Amino acid sequence: MLDLRVAKVPFLHCEPFYFDMERRGIAVVEMTPAELGPAIQSGEIHAGPLPLVDCFRMTDSCQPVAGFCAASVDQGGVALLYASKPISELGGARIAVSPGTVTSQKLLEILLVQKYGVKPGPLVGLREQFDACLLVGNDALRRRRSVRGYPHRYDLGGEWRAWTGLPFVYARWMARKDVDSQSLAILQDTLYVGLEDGVDALYHMAEPRDDLLMLPKDVVEHIIGIRYFIGVSEQRAIDRFKECLDKLGNS
Repeated sequence: MLDLRVAKVPFLHCEPFYFDMERRGIAVVEMTPAELGPAIQSGEIHAGPLPLVDCFRMTDSCQPVAGFCAASVDQGGVALLYASKPISELGGARIAVSPGTVTSQKLLEILLVQKYGVKPGPLVGLREQFDACLLVGNDALRRRRSVRGYPHRYDLGGEWRAWTGLPFVYARWMARKDVDSQSLAILQDTLYVGLEDGVDALYHMAEPRDDLLMLPKDVVEHIIGIRYFIGVSEQRAIDRFKECLDKLGNS
C-alpha cells in the first residue's frame, strides 16, 4: 500500500493538483501555506506545494517534484492588496495579512521597499485596525472586486510583472528527500494528470462556485492566469526573487 501523505492547500488555483490523488491512494492533509513547511520538516507530510520562501531554506531536506509550481502570469488574482491610499504612500502603514500567508507577504515587502521605496509599519491581523490588507488565495478571490473603504487595489503578481517583466512563482512542489523513488514517480504522474484533466475540469464547469462568488467564466479567467510548470521565465523569476530576498535581508 502506498504510504504518501501530501499537503492540500485549499486554494482554487491548487485544486487541479489533487484531481487524481484519491484514486491513486495518496492521502491528502489540508493545511495553509504557513503550516506546510513545518509539517514537511517534521514528517507529518511527505510533499506539497511549498511556499517559495520555504523552498529556499529547505534545500537540504527537500527535493523538487519535477518542475511543478503555482505561478501567476500577470494579474492572476492570487494575492491582492487593498489600501486606503496609493501604494507609494504606504510608508509606516499598518498592513493586515490573511492567515497562512508566506511568500506573498515577502513579495509585498519587496515591492514596497525595492520598487516603491517605502518601508511599511507593523503587520497586523485582519480583525485589527489597518491602512491596507493583503488577501491571498480564496480570500482574495471572494473579495476580488473591492473592499469597502479601501479604494486602491493592487494585484501583487501584476505589480511584479510590471517591475520585472516576469511571472511570479508563489510555490513549487517539493518532497522530502527520504521519499522513495517509486512514490516520487507516482506523485509526479499524478500531478501530470491533474494538470491535464484537473485544469480541463475547471475549464468546463457548468455550475457557479458559490463559496467563491464566482461564475464558471470567472473560474476560467482565473485559471488562465496561472502557470503550473517551471519554464525558462519562471526559473528566471525564482532567481530574481531570491536576489530580492537576499537584498531585503541585508538592508
